[in-house]
Amino acid sequence: MEQIKTGIASYGLSGQVFHAPFISLHPQFDLAAIAERSKDLARVRYPHARIVRRFDDLLAMDDLELIIVNTPDDTHCEYARRALEAGKHVVVEKPFTNTTAEGEMLIALAEKQGKMLCAYQNRRWDADFLTVKEVLASGRIGRPVEFESVFSRYRSHIQPDTWKEQTGGMTYNLGSHLIDQSLALFGIPEYVYADIAVMRDGGVVDDYFIIHLLGSSKAPDVHITLKAGYLMCEPEPRFVLHGTEGSYVKYGVDMQEALLRQGALPDLSDWGMEPENEWGWLHTGKGGRAKYPSRRGHYIEFYEAVYQRLRHGVPIETDAREVLPVIRVIEAAKESSRSRTVVRL
Repeated sequence: MEQIKTGIASYGLSGQVFHAPFISLHPQFDLAAIAERSKDLARVRYPHARIVRRFDDLLAMDDLELIIVNTPDDTHCEYARRALEAGKHVVVEKPFTNTTAEGEMLIALAEKQGKMLCAYQNRRWDADFLTVKEVLASGRIGRPVEFESVFSRYRSHIQPDTWKEQTGGMTYNLGSHLIDQSLALFGIPEYVYADIAVMRDGGVVDDYFIIHLLGSSKAPDVHITLKAGYLMCEPEPRFVLHGTEGSYVKYGVDMQEALLRQGALPDLSDWGMEPENEWGWLHTGKGGRAKYPSRRGHYIEFYEAVYQRLRHGVPIETDAREVLPVIRVIEAAKESSRSRTVVRL
């Protein structure tokens, strides 16, 4: 079957770490083109790919079937729109869009064009998140009653020369992951209450949030807390899950991003496997307290899902329509923090 000729819209951190390695590794994809404005890093790593300087150059390539929009957040809507209008399938880096209205417009356009539109919510394939899903499905903690998900970061200074310190903010950046994972587990909440703040000296965009979700559609009695911040020198648990029969607690984060940043390629047989000292703890009234083996994580499964969608018509779980509620929750969280009220979706 013909490979999916793919172009990447940017070769910054996202392109280098989260997209190009997995596209080039998957046998059903051809990493045909990469847009890199001024440097030649992509040419060294992927000499077979065509290196272009402008997004327009990608759009002009008739043989490209899929474009990855992994540019700064504020450009996602415009670039995705233009790619769809050019007749391409589109993957949009998280956050999908800045507003629900933008997302609805893109979804309508994709349907009109008959093209796939999905969001790169890669942390659905984190080892720890897959393990949380397994623990829930096993029923070993009984009926879930409380769920906490935290990204602990420590960077007390404002990083210079990066758009992430000027636009978007942590709620859109890391919040889109935590909210997406929560919605995948428990469904869309009925109520949102949030505190969003700028805590670092000289900060421009939010670098802290705590979001409470109540009345989720799949589990209305579960109390959900999502949190992230840049002034968390001592990490909190990544996941805490309490139920009527027990608890699961997991420290540490999925290892894939750190390995990719170090230059490792995701073609190792044990890729995404956490060592035993990184496993979480399962504590139940019947079974006592013991280490619980982590599932294997692998971001290539996202691109396998894209392949199955484009070549076999299999629905993709990060379809734009399915991910759009993440943006609705972010908007509600922003409004809740401004008004100091509970916002109903």
